[in-house]
Order: sequence, then structure tokens, then C-alpha cells
Amino acid sequence: MTHARANILLLAAGAIWGLGFVAQSSAMSNIGPFTFVGLRFLLAALTVVPLAIREARAAASPLSRADYYGFAFLGVLLFIGSILQQIGLETTTVTNAGFLTGLYVVMVPFLAVIIYRQWPHPVVWPCALSALAGIYLLSGGHLQGLTTGDWLIVACAIFWALQIIFMGRIAIRSGRPIMLSLVQFLVCGVLSMLISLPLETPNPALILAVAPEIIFAGVFSSGIGFTLQAIGQRFTTAPQAAIMLSSEALFAALFGTILLGERMGVQGMAGCALIFIAMIAVELIPAMRKRATA
Repeated sequence: MTHARANILLLAAGAIWGLGFVAQSSAMSNIGPFTFVGLRFLLAALTVVPLAIREARAAASPLSRADYYGFAFLGVLLFIGSILQQIGLETTTVTNAGFLTGLYVVMVPFLAVIIYRQWPHPVVWPCALSALAGIYLLSGGHLQGLTTGDWLIVACAIFWALQIIFMGRIAIRSGRPIMLSLVQFLVCGVLSMLISLPLETPNPALILAVAPEIIFAGVFSSGIGFTLQAIGQRFTTAPQAAIMLSSEALFAALFGTILLGERMGVQGMAGCALIFIAMIAVELIPAMRKRATA
């Protein structure tokens, strides 16, 4: 697969996730976050089972125990990030959630320094300040304006960044992106359901009431979206993948406006613009300078 096609897959995943924010927000009025995340990812696992079987039959060699450990580790990161995001959506808007989740684009190079000692391009540092200024404006010009949900979404972005960093390496090493998706979905879904049983006591009638949202989030946002991510990241770098996946923020704002009637003030729009500029600059400026010196 070419680099361009991989980025198209990642862009498609971003669009699906952007619409998924609407489904996630709507479902919270009927069921708890652990129940929603558990059902969502168990359904996602069922969605990719046929593809995983086909991939396994075509594989030249079996997966090692280390591969499965890596897949399960990604499942834990997915679980933490998904739960933080789902709980955060209880007290923030779809638009805010979309943009604040997108902070993982700036976090990826920072965490790469800590984990792999890979120093990013100098443009990363002003981009980080731009993103922080954007959060300040998004809060209404005072930090206490950020809700608990907003801060949970920021924490969620950290785990998305970690998932992106490790996803690329594990997907390339194993060569089995669909099995990777299946295992991480199962781990995330089972952990969520185990916690939901004592804390939320899932109600079948309420679950049926939000079945369309669960189906969309499970089949499309998770089953298709995360699998597109796993496939695409085999053929691009983590920062490039992050910038393509950040398109979910734009799609979340667009769908939040069209479907939920959400509106944002001038300060909020300025904050979103600063965050988005940071997302774009952290990837495009190093690439442009590299071409200029080539």
C-alpha cells in the first residue's frame, strides 16, 4: 500500500470517528459509560472476526506470544482512553470533545521523546503553546471555565497518543492489523463489561433504546474506524497518522452543528482555530523544510 492510500484510510477513520461523537453523546442519556464502551467494542470484535479469520489463513507464519501481549496492551490503552472520553462527554459538548481529543496530535511527539528518546522538530514547542492557548480560549478565557468533562477528554488524549505511538510499531512488527484490532477490541470490551456489571447494572430496555447509537459506534466507529487506523499506520509515521486522524475534530464540530444544533462563541472558535493550527503546523512545517533542503 502506498503512503498516500494509507493517509486516505486514516482520513476516512477520522471522518467516521467525528460522526461517532454524536452517537456517543446521544447514548449517554440512557446508559452508563462502561456499559456503552463494553457493548460498543464487543460488537466491534464481532464485526472484524470474519476478516481476522481470513487474514490468519493468508498469513505466512503464526503470531507469537509477544504479538498477543502487544495487542492486549493496546486494548488496555484503548479501554482507558475510551472510558475517559465517554465519561467526559457527560459534561462537555461534542464540539469541545472533538477538538480536545485532537490534542493527541501535539502529544505524540512529546511522548515519543519520553518513551523512545526521539526528539521532535523545534516547531513542536510553539505548537504546544498554541494548543494550550487554544484550551484557555475554549474555556471562555479562564481555566475554571473548563468542565470536568473537558479535563477528562484532555486525559483521554494522552492515552490516544500512546495508542498511536505503540500501534504503529506493533502493527508493523506483527503484520496482522486485523487480528490486532480483534484482540484490542475484546480486551477493551471485556474490561468495560466487567466493571459495568457492579457499577451500572445494565438495563436491557434502556440498551435497546440506544441500539442505533451502539450499532453505529460498534460497527463503524470501532470495527471499521480502528481497523482502518491499524492498517494505515503500517505505512506511515505516528505523527503523520496523528495529523490525518485529527480530522475527527473538524468532523465532530461539523456534525455537532448539523445534527445537535450546538453553537460556539467567538472565543471558542478562536480557541479551536489555535488548536487546529497547532495540529497542522506540527506536521506540515517539518515536511516543508525537509523538501526545501532536499
